[in-house]
Amino acid sequence: MKKVSIVIPTYNEEENVMLITSRVEEIMTRELNQYDYEILFIDNCSTDRTRELLRNLCKTNKKVKVILNAKNFGQSNSPYYALLQTTGDCVIGLVADFQDPPEMIVDFVKKWEEGYRIVIGIKTTSKENKIMYFLRGCYYKTLKKIANVEQIEQFTGFGLYDRSFIEVLRGLKDPMPYFRGIVAELGFERAEIEYVQPKRERGKSKNNFFTLFDFGMLGITSYSKAVLRLATIGGFIIGGISFVVGIIYFIMKLIYWERFVAGMAPILIGMFFLGAAQLFFIGFLGEYIMNINARVMNRPLVVEEERINFEKERDIQGEKNEKDES
Repeated sequence: MKKVSIVIPTYNEEENVMLITSRVEEIMTRELNQYDYEILFIDNCSTDRTRELLRNLCKTNKKVKVILNAKNFGQSNSPYYALLQTTGDCVIGLVADFQDPPEMIVDFVKKWEEGYRIVIGIKTTSKENKIMYFLRGCYYKTLKKIANVEQIEQFTGFGLYDRSFIEVLRGLKDPMPYFRGIVAELGFERAEIEYVQPKRERGKSKNNFFTLFDFGMLGITSYSKAVLRLATIGGFIIGGISFVVGIIYFIMKLIYWERFVAGMAPILIGMFFLGAAQLFFIGFLGEYIMNINARVMNRPLVVEEERINFEKERDIQGEKNEKDES
């Protein structure tokens, strides 16, 4: 019997964990009862009752597994790490707030059985805030244009991944994974299923400007050199313009001598413009350096505080480490 692993990352999702578990179990037992399954929650150090509810779930249902992180390791590392801990023949990642419709699990599995090793959901539209949806769309389009490799528009990571692709992820050892880019760059031939993203069912989003900015910068600094190239090209252009303006200023000064008064305004405007451009590109250069620094340090994706309902199965990462040591 084939096994389907479902990964659900959580952070302060006390209003959703019971509901999402019930919905997934219903789908697996009624519509996909020919498959074995496991539901793996990875909690990013929630401060509400999420952990208590997850522990209770594990007591009553051995198919539910839980990894509790020691701290909050961000919205990128935590779900990626959970993918590596699964034991199924395929892995489906979805969020706890129902913005990834659980009903699409059936469609994903059908496409998987047709031979696709990656099946992903593509948003055609969203019932979330229109401004946020528009800004996300602009980001996807921008990244697609400036990236060194293909990028997938309106793809959030929601999808099914065959065991063979999970093994590829295990071999990467990337401490700062941009999963959406990895799927586009290293993934097998994929099937894409369109869907309308619903509103968050309950609770409030934990994302804010800083978390979204950090995630956006990870995508750009991991898959694009365009900004650094733009700084180089811009430096040449601005330098050339400055040289031409200097020559014109010198000629005008010679011709009109006493009558030519340029004033301070052009000089001040030029100084502020160049200062702003320098700060912008220095900031971007800093983002690239931080990205490199994090990868060089090669810290673990997450540090586990506790894992529950893994007793009867060997820790995948632990088993791999034992093989490496031998």
